[in-house]
Amino acid sequence: MADEDRQIKDKLLAELGERSRKVEGMGGEKNIERQRKRGKLTARERIDKLLDKGTFCEIGKFAASRGTAFGMNEVEVAADAVITGYGRIDGRRVYIFSQDFTSIGGTLSEVHAKKIC
Repeated sequence: MADEDRQIKDKLLAELGERSRKVEGMGGEKNIERQRKRGKLTARERIDKLLDKGTFCEIGKFAASRGTAFGMNEVEVAADAVITGYGRIDGRRVYIFSQDFTSIGGTLSEVHAKKIC
């Protein structure tokens, strides 16, 4: 039974890792490259530049839009186009959000707004 439990755990951890990498990929490499060509940082890059190194803890990473209009129920939007969490600036704890233009232009939705508030 222990081997079976370990296999299940390993499979679930692999799935979680894959989901995490997908979300961290934001709106995809094509959209990230377009953002960089405009001389702009991605949402994650902005957070990394602002916060003390290694202090960011993301909240709501796997939040998903509940919208159905305009075919949104058929589209996956990484972190619902906003990265939220907390970290430190000069050692002081701060809460932060960064709208992700690479994911549907950083458009505000119900879940997006709830993550910020």
